[in-house]
Amino acid sequence: MPELPEVETTRRGVEPHLIGKTVLEVIVRHRGLRLPVPDSLDDLAGNRFTAVRRRAKYLILDLERSGSLIVHLGMSGSLRIADPAADFKKHDHIAITLDSGRQLRYHDPRRFGLLIHIPQGDPLLHPLLAQLGPEPLEKDFTPKHLAAACSSRSAAIKLVIMDPKVVVGVGNIYASEALFRARIRPDAEARSLSKPRLGKLVIAIREVLSDSINQGGTTLRDFLHSDGQPGYFRQRLFVYERKNEPCRVCGTPIRHAVMGQRSTYWCPKCQKP
Repeated sequence: MPELPEVETTRRGVEPHLIGKTVLEVIVRHRGLRLPVPDSLDDLAGNRFTAVRRRAKYLILDLERSGSLIVHLGMSGSLRIADPAADFKKHDHIAITLDSGRQLRYHDPRRFGLLIHIPQGDPLLHPLLAQLGPEPLEKDFTPKHLAAACSSRSAAIKLVIMDPKVVVGVGNIYASEALFRARIRPDAEARSLSKPRLGKLVIAIREVLSDSINQGGTTLRDFLHSDGQPGYFRQRLFVYERKNEPCRVCGTPIRHAVMGQRSTYWCPKCQKP
C-alpha cells in the first residue's frame, strides 16, 4: 500500500501540472472503486485547479468553483500525467483532461482506492478525514502528544504509532524502520516507555519519513511515481523484509513476527523493550 511518503511524492509530482490548469473533460472508465465514483465529476469541465494538498494518505485537489476532490490510492493505485492521445492502460479508471494538453490519470488494478467529490465546504471535515491525528512532520506531533497517547495503552508501541488517531501516515514499513532508529522493540508495551524514549521515537518517525520523501518513496511492487518511475527508498531499509539477514549495525540476524496481522521486523540486539 502506498504510504505517506509515496502519497507526498505523488502530490509533489502532479502539483505543477494541475495548479492553474482548467478541466476540459472528465472520462470515467470504471465507477466501481471502494466507493462509487460520483456522477458529479461529469460537471467539472471549466473548473480550474487551485491547490493540491495532502492529509494523511489522502490527496485533496481543490477546484476554483466546485469544491474539492479527495483521492486515496488504496492498495495499488497511482496518479500520473499522460498524453491524452496515449492508449489507456487496462486499469486506468479515471482521466481528467486539462487545457495544458495533458491528462491526469487514476490507475488502480485492485480498485481499493477512491475518488470522491466534495462540491462545497471544507473537505477536512469529511468523515474520512475529520477524526485523524496530527501529521507526523508538523509541529503538533510532539513527544508530549505521543506520551499522552501511550500513557494508558498496554498495546505494542508499533500498533500505537500505526493508529491514525494517534498520528497519521506511519504505515507498516516506516513504523518498523522508525522503531529501529529509536532502538525500541516493536512489541514494547506503549505505556512502559519513558518520555525521553518516546521523544527519540518522534524524531525517528520524522527522520525516516523525511528521508523517504527525499528519496522518492519506497519501491513497492505496485507503486509508481506520477511520471511512471518507481521510488528508491527500499535500498535504505534497515529491518523491513530482512528476516534472518544480518543487522546493518551489529550483524545480529533480523527477527520477524506477525503483529496486528502485519509483518514486523526488528534487531533483537539493537532494539530494547
